[in-house]
Amino acid sequence: MTTVPENDNPFPENVDQLFLNCRVATMAHGRYNMIEAAALAVAGDKIAWIGPMDALPGPLPDTARKTDCQNRWILPGFVDCHTHLIWAGSRAKEFEMRLAGASYADIANAGGGIFSTVKATRAADEDTLFDLASRRMAHFLNQGITTVEIKSGYGLDLKSELKMLAVAGRLQQAFPQHIEATFLGAHAVPLEFAGRSDDYVRQVMDVMLPEVKHQGIAACVDVFCENIAFSREQTRQVFEKAKDLGFAIKLHAEQLSDSSGAALAAEMGALSCDHLEYLSDEGAKKMADHGTLAVLLPGAFHYLKETRVPPVETFRQLAVPMAVATDLNPGSSPVFSMLPVLNMACLLFGLTCEQALAGATFHGAAALGLGDCKGSLARGKDADFVIWDVDTPADLCYLTGITPLKQVVIGGKPIHPENERT
Repeated sequence: MTTVPENDNPFPENVDQLFLNCRVATMAHGRYNMIEAAALAVAGDKIAWIGPMDALPGPLPDTARKTDCQNRWILPGFVDCHTHLIWAGSRAKEFEMRLAGASYADIANAGGGIFSTVKATRAADEDTLFDLASRRMAHFLNQGITTVEIKSGYGLDLKSELKMLAVAGRLQQAFPQHIEATFLGAHAVPLEFAGRSDDYVRQVMDVMLPEVKHQGIAACVDVFCENIAFSREQTRQVFEKAKDLGFAIKLHAEQLSDSSGAALAAEMGALSCDHLEYLSDEGAKKMADHGTLAVLLPGAFHYLKETRVPPVETFRQLAVPMAVATDLNPGSSPVFSMLPVLNMACLLFGLTCEQALAGATFHGAAALGLGDCKGSLARGKDADFVIWDVDTPADLCYLTGITPLKQVVIGGKPIHPENERT
């Protein structure tokens, strides 16, 4: 399929880069929208023109830097809309425990899981966390991920949560990728509040949320609504406070059981509900009615050896957009690349290659409220894209064990993958 965008106007005078002899999948509206024998022009940090080579307006600016793409594919940079990228410690031992038969809930109830990471993250100073997270960000860059959502949630006290969000701010200054920080103070009930979850919820609402807002270090608030975390009512309370303070909201929902959290989040205007293996038909309908996206996390499904698949066919029938993300975290999804996630989304969840790629670009951006500027290639949108040495976009879902990335461009700036920081 070839789509020719509206590009009747000549090049703006400030066009400074031209990418020629390429093939483009714009991913506009969640479809490939392929353009063969294409060109793409950049002015500053925005896309200025995109279309077939034979439709290029002339004359070409003499001062523009020209890149011959040698018939390679250009796609939007991946938008990883759900990660827990900042943490300290290792949970490899828990992986061995799960292989021996322990469940995610078993490990959590025994004081492991999130709590072991909380202990290590609280003990680490900000510089240590920054150094650890920097390695992960550099790897993401090498994998074509140009926008990253980063959650807190491994601090579970004011000091440690603020420390994590401060690290996210430092990462934004050090790396070219765009970062969206999310406050996930309601990730688990910390051990010092064991048996007093309502008291901890009040701490989140009355102390943590106002301070996060005051410092302006997160745009969104997330909650883990689950039988091992927070109830539907507690989730509602946190979201009401968050919305009063002007935060956007999203939810970890229906991962291990049906808590009806997705329906609540949708009714409250959540950007997305994430995981959703145990989502009911009623919850899916609420998401459709209120325009809430589904974020699928096949890495966690795979690592936890789950057998219940999110209701993908229901989402298709109800036209609920499906984003796809790594869920990078030390316990249930230590996945550092979007490429295996695309493969798992197809093989484990039944997405088509086009749907998986749309989930990691167009719908991923929408799940962060960034659909107007990121996630697809169109005139006026951010010039965030990747040049891939593949025969077809589907290769990014099909091939495993390689990363056929040739060039990353973020905000119009070519980034060499081997460079770790700006």
